[in-house]
Amino acid sequence: MPAGDGFSPAQRQRIDRAIREAETVCRFEFSVYVGDAEDEPRAFAERLHGALVAPDRSVLLMVDPSQRALEVVTGAEARRELEDGEVALAVAEMQTHFAHQDLCVGIVRGIGMLAEHARKPPTLHAQES
Repeated sequence: MPAGDGFSPAQRQRIDRAIREAETVCRFEFSVYVGDAEDEPRAFAERLHGALVAPDRSVLLMVDPSQRALEVVTGAEARRELEDGEVALAVAEMQTHFAHQDLCVGIVRGIGMLAEHARKPPTLHAQES
């Protein structure tokens, strides 16, 4: 998250903790950008995502409060685990909280939902007789 994003230190810690937990749950990297998109929000989010260290294994949340824009960009590997409908559910959850002026909770909830959806199910092995 960029400095000057309007979050208190406690809120920043809460978002950072959500990112760490999400990365542990699903093994993808999560990034959050809150600020002004320099142009069309989707194109800006895609550029931010492309500049990440491991874009194929990354999920980026870009929130531009002034434009009321929210974009989620997933890399190629993350996209295999996250279906469009699952991302849409997380976006709806975030938008609900954003509508109540709670960016922090919306971001934390969205990260958590995306991580849970991206979690690979445990492999069950049949016992051999």
